[in-house]
Amino acid sequence: MFTEISMTNFKSWRETGPVRMAPLTAFFGANSSGKSSLLQMLLLLKQTAESNDRGLVLKTGSMQPGYVNLGTPQEITFGDEKEMSLGVSWKLDPSSKMRVPIPGEERTLGITNLAFATTIRAEQQRLYVKSLSYRQAEAFSVKLDRKDNNRYIIRARVVGKEARRPSHRPRVLMTAEKCYGFSDEALLYYQNTGYLRSLEHEFERQFRKLHYLGPLREYPQRTYVWGGERPSNLGLKGEQAVHALLSGKSQSIYRGARGKYSKLDARVAKWLVDLDLSASFETRPLFEGSNQYAVWLKRHEKSSETLLSDVGIGVSQVLPVLVLCYYVPVGSTIILEQPELHLHPSVQAGLADVFIDVIQKRDVQIIVESHSEHFLRRLQRRIAEEKLNPCDTALYFCEMCVGESVLTPLEIDLFGDIRNWPEDFFGDMTGEILRIVKLGFERKVALADDS
Repeated sequence: MFTEISMTNFKSWRETGPVRMAPLTAFFGANSSGKSSLLQMLLLLKQTAESNDRGLVLKTGSMQPGYVNLGTPQEITFGDEKEMSLGVSWKLDPSSKMRVPIPGEERTLGITNLAFATTIRAEQQRLYVKSLSYRQAEAFSVKLDRKDNNRYIIRARVVGKEARRPSHRPRVLMTAEKCYGFSDEALLYYQNTGYLRSLEHEFERQFRKLHYLGPLREYPQRTYVWGGERPSNLGLKGEQAVHALLSGKSQSIYRGARGKYSKLDARVAKWLVDLDLSASFETRPLFEGSNQYAVWLKRHEKSSETLLSDVGIGVSQVLPVLVLCYYVPVGSTIILEQPELHLHPSVQAGLADVFIDVIQKRDVQIIVESHSEHFLRRLQRRIAEEKLNPCDTALYFCEMCVGESVLTPLEIDLFGDIRNWPEDFFGDMTGEILRIVKLGFERKVALADDS
């Protein structure tokens, strides 16, 4: 799980400071306030980690399509700045069992969490790594720095003891690979630092567990061709949602309170019923042995079955959200942009319950960018009802101030109250109501005078 992110001079953010990430993290705010940039930083690192070009500092998406297309180096950095810094911290998967040797001792140090940071400089349409580092609190650190002579030096410390280059090994030219890795020369430079490659693997492993669904979902089809494959993701627009649902139809997603395992298709169908979007939901082949499948549902208990493509757009838009939440492996992180798009306010509120179920029962972290007041209000209500621990949430308000994005953590208490509610957070709804009442009264008086 990601526990913290930070950015300096990235897009509209001059400085975010440390941003705490929780099992359920949500960013709210007006359009073009910088919400998407917070997510894009993680997606930028993900597509860089997935790139096969180890000499590419950052895969910005300008040459090959990816999760985000951020353009040129000058378009990535804030204002006229030439340098930007990106930071991210996460808890390691318990199965990683990463340990590093303590210099001069036979003991090793277990690594349970990592904080990564990199500073990147842009010059003449070119990016290069100025520094990168990994650390675990004060006990462990590795840092690679670029010096004025274009050479890099590396320092590694474990419980205060520094690993040194063996005297028989000559000095070599070390470089960074991508924005988070070490060259082969760096890997061979120090004795007992074989864990440098392990750090890269842990970085890549963490970002492999990151899944993304964009704000515009694929329009539903009348039929879907499926040959039995199991997609690794749902696609940026959720275009593989039905294929994922078919491949994981009997997949157990978690064990319930009574010891019974909940199945993927059953859980998705139940949420569609609970959200009042359908009375039944099923995927099945057009005929026995066919590789063409259709998605059928009933809007009401007594209504006829209808194809997914023939009902309101809301069902097809929320379906990839539901499937992704229960399809990804336990321990994953999901990024959702505007999951409430095209949904009725009551369904927007219901999404909060879906996400609470997922973080509590599947150990899946969810990061949301949203404009929905109804979604936030339901979170507040569940906290007040003691169904959601406020410590399991991190809620933020983004706004643009004097040409740069500013982030405000929302202070929510045990009673679900937000103590620092920003002015006009979701617009001036009270002012609109008062204006309607005033104008209605004035018009009634005018009509009475005319009569």
